[in-house]
Amino acid sequence: MHPAQIVLYGSTLCVMITVHFSMKLLAEHVLNWKKPKEQKAIVIIILMAPLYAVDSYVGLINFFGSEAFFTFLDSIKECYEALVIAKFLSLMYSYLNISLSKNIVPDEIKGREIHHSFPMTLFQPHTTRLDHHTLKLLKNWTWQFVVIRPVCSILMITLQYFEVYPSWVSWTNTIILNISVSLALYSLVVFYHVFAKELEPQKPLAKFLCIKGIVFFCFWQGIVLDLLAALGIIRSRYSWLAVERIEEGYQNILVCVEMVFFSVYQQYAYSAAPYKVNNKSSASSDKKSK
Repeated sequence: MHPAQIVLYGSTLCVMITVHFSMKLLAEHVLNWKKPKEQKAIVIIILMAPLYAVDSYVGLINFFGSEAFFTFLDSIKECYEALVIAKFLSLMYSYLNISLSKNIVPDEIKGREIHHSFPMTLFQPHTTRLDHHTLKLLKNWTWQFVVIRPVCSILMITLQYFEVYPSWVSWTNTIILNISVSLALYSLVVFYHVFAKELEPQKPLAKFLCIKGIVFFCFWQGIVLDLLAALGIIRSRYSWLAVERIEEGYQNILVCVEMVFFSVYQQYAYSAAPYKVNNKSSASSDKKSK
C-alpha cells in the first residue's frame, strides 16, 4: 500500500473516532438537558475537537488547494477558537450565578481583590476590587477576540485572493492576533485565580486545558514545522511541490491524530454526569414530596 494511502486511511479513522466520541458526549448532554445556559456553552466547546479534525481532514484531501483556500480553513478553526474562549468564560459565569445582563453579581464575591501583572499594570491598577464593572471588563477582553479574529481572517483571505499580500501586512496581522488572543486568555486566567475555590467542583482547570491544549499544540507544532523547513529538514523533492504544502500536510495529519485524544479527554472534563445526578436527585425528591 502506498504511504499516501496509509496516511489518508489513518487520518480518516482518526476523524471518525473523534466525531464518535464528541457526538456521544453531545448526545449525553442533550438527553440530560438540565441547565440550558451551562450546557449550551459546553456543547459549543465540545464541538471544537471534531471541527478541528474535519477542517484539517478537508485540507489533507485537498492537498493542492490555493493559498487562500488553506487560509480559509485555518480561519474557520481560529474563529471558532475565539468563540470557544468567550463561551468558556460565560460557562464560568454561569457556575457562579453571575448575570451581567440582569446585573446579578452574588454579594459573597463582590469586593474581592484582583491582582494584575505586567504588562496589564500599564493600563490597569495593580489591584482592583471585583464588581459589576470589573466582570464586564473581563468579558469584553474575551469577546474582543471574537470580533478581531474574523475581521483579520476576512482581510487576509481577500488580500490573498487578489494577490496583494506584502510581508509587512502578514507580520502586522500576526502581532494584532497574538495580542488579542493573549488578552482573551489572560482574562480567563485572572478569573480562575479569583474563583479557584468556588469553581473547584466544576473541574475548571481540566475544562480549560481542553481548550488551551488544542490551541497550544496547533500553534507550537506549526512553529516547529516552520523551523524544520527553514533548517532544510522538511524539504520538497519535486519542483512542482512547495515546501509550504508539505508543512500544511504534516500539520493537518498531527491535528487529526491529536483531536482523538482531546475528544477522549473531553469525556472527563465536560462529562454529563453532574446533570444526570441532578436529574436523579430531583426525581427522587419529587417522589418523596409526593
